[in-house]
Amino acid sequence: MMISKKVVVIGAGAAGLMAGATAALYGASVTIIEKNKRVGRKIMITGKGRCNLANNCDVQTFINNVPVNGRFLYSAINAFTPEDTIEFFESKGLKTKTERGNRVFPASDKSVDVVDTMHDYAVESGCKIVCDTANALILEDGAVIGVKCQENTYYADSVIICCGGKSYPLTGSTGDGYTLAKQAGHTIVPLKPSLVPFTSGDKQCKDMQGLALKNVALRIVDKNSKKTVYSDFGEMLFTHFGMSGPMILSASSHIRDIQPDRYIAEIDLKPALDFEHLDRRIQNDFKENSNRDVSNAFSKLLPRKIIVPVLKRWGVPFDKKCNSITKEERHALCEILKCFTVEISGFRPIEEAIITSGGVKTSEINPKTMESKLVSGLYFAGEVIDCDAYTGGFNLQIAWSTGRLAGENSAYI
Repeated sequence: MMISKKVVVIGAGAAGLMAGATAALYGASVTIIEKNKRVGRKIMITGKGRCNLANNCDVQTFINNVPVNGRFLYSAINAFTPEDTIEFFESKGLKTKTERGNRVFPASDKSVDVVDTMHDYAVESGCKIVCDTANALILEDGAVIGVKCQENTYYADSVIICCGGKSYPLTGSTGDGYTLAKQAGHTIVPLKPSLVPFTSGDKQCKDMQGLALKNVALRIVDKNSKKTVYSDFGEMLFTHFGMSGPMILSASSHIRDIQPDRYIAEIDLKPALDFEHLDRRIQNDFKENSNRDVSNAFSKLLPRKIIVPVLKRWGVPFDKKCNSITKEERHALCEILKCFTVEISGFRPIEEAIITSGGVKTSEINPKTMESKLVSGLYFAGEVIDCDAYTGGFNLQIAWSTGRLAGENSAYI
């Protein structure tokens, strides 16, 4: 029998809003505590402000894209699938569209529309949203009975921790959930940045700062094993500290334990041309510029900011005439263009990561309910749990699905 319960949700992000609204719809009296004046701060910045809210894939594909504890999510994702997520937003009046890689965005390309949809859903479901900061759980006889906050104390039958991770602290993700989970006796798997830019000691990265490469191929190679740990085709960006952009962020989640100079990025600047066709292209460019310095013959072949770095690696004098370039020199140039290498020294700080890898240990959470195995009435949802996925809408799906499951179960006695 369903009996009205008091449920407190800590955090009004994707997981928290979904958990709170679900609990309210199941008959609970719900209070959502949010430290920011505006809900969904992190949702606002996802997908470059467009909000990649899901991935239009089946359950198994989803699990395959969660390298950290994907199997833990079977119950949650089967209960609220990516298809369910799309249907949910459409039913709330938010039109969606599916783009390359099955990434789902609001048709408006505005993340604020996702935030507003979730805010309205929570309020209309009966949730009370208060601006306060959770400082400690109130525990009694192995159960949680409330939350002490900066302004007030909120007593409850169930508490759902949805505080996010430790990335993008300006959005409110400052690691509060880990502190609260530790207080309840939970193990916190060491935190690492994921979906984060790479740093590099290569000074040429700074020379190419701001250069966005499109339609290039990328391989991340482990120099110890000689194995490719990640490969992709798409966009990347050079920065003053190293490399960023969509492919780089995705690549970072494939490297769990980065060590200085163990990994190297190999960039194919001309993936549409094989070696032979690239050589012919270069021959034609050099013929058109036969009496010019070779340094002036690359404007059609390469973006301006990468020309000097390529020339330096090539080693041919900048003022050598195009008509005097040898076949061997030309082939050496092809090798550089097909495999432009950048040493990887590490990750940028966790504060700059899109998501946090690590968190509340999954073996201490019931995967069928999201309830703590250690403390009765305590639930977890979203990034605070030690689950993280690749880019493409998978991490927000974790938030929606775990939030839904936690909210539903928190409302039952």
